[in-house]
Amino acid sequence: MTKNKLYAIVYIACFLGLAYLFYKINYSESSHLTVCIIKNVTGYACPSCGTTRAVQLFLQGEIAASVLMNPFGILVAILMIISPIWILFDVITKKGTFFFWYKKTEEIIRIKWIAIPLILLVILNWIWNIYKGL
Repeated sequence: MTKNKLYAIVYIACFLGLAYLFYKINYSESSHLTVCIIKNVTGYACPSCGTTRAVQLFLQGEIAASVLMNPFGILVAILMIISPIWILFDVITKKGTFFFWYKKTEEIIRIKWIAIPLILLVILNWIWNIYKGL
């Protein structure tokens, strides 16, 4: 993947995520919209179900409640805040630090003894989401 393509994808993802978050904050009482295909089809929560609510809790300063809702929420919130700023810095300074970080992280995650525990954490989170009835 090229640097420009990655930056565009991240910016679009952050924009759509923030737009959805804005929608959920302002209209969550009147709508039961869910974008989770797995939950819509099967009725069971996916590993990321509850992430939007966790981000909302995180942004309200309720860190413990955010972690209990879905630990992925904190990671998503931090990435949605830092990534656009970091990419903008790269564009202004004509550097590729975000792209380098992405490539290095991808390389590390592909190492088997790191990937397996991460996959197990996702599976455990999925089981926990189903158990909580999200």
